[in-house]
Amino acid sequence: MSSFPTGVSVVTTVDTGGRPRGMTCSSLSSVSLDPPVLSVCLSVTSGTLSSLRSHGRFGVNLLGDSASPVARLFADSAQYPFDRVPWRPADDSGVPRLGGDTIAFAACRVADTKLVGDHVVIFGEVLDADCGTGNPLLYGRRQFAGWPGGTQGGPAGPPAGRLDPAVSPLPPTG
Repeated sequence: MSSFPTGVSVVTTVDTGGRPRGMTCSSLSSVSLDPPVLSVCLSVTSGTLSSLRSHGRFGVNLLGDSASPVARLFADSAQYPFDRVPWRPADDSGVPRLGGDTIAFAACRVADTKLVGDHVVIFGEVLDADCGTGNPLLYGRRQFAGWPGGTQGGPAGPPAGRLDPAVSPLPPTG
């Protein structure tokens, strides 16, 4: 499957203490248009999966073509990435919405889950979404790349645009 290029997202949620959690995910798919449902696949060992299951809500932040450092940061489970990227709660659920390098965002409610091998497929009913004009980040053959021949675009519009660094994220807990 490494030869099959795919888009790159960061799946975000909060743990039981309200602390943001997230991980890079390239296993994302549209499932249904009516109602709008998407799926993400997360490793059974993921701390983000555990938090997502207990919270019941999650965000899908589609990364733009300049966001490979963000993708790498959220792929490294040894680091806490929310201290190093701009973000804000997307809504009352507290689900983190990344700023700057995100070209689209979907806020989801867990509709169902299915264990498949060493991953869990999460089906998320899309509660809110928006899309900007930037080019997507792709991943294939173990490397990141921008959309070939794509036009230059900025990050998503005002709802998902670059956040002010002065915006205070939730403080770390525990």
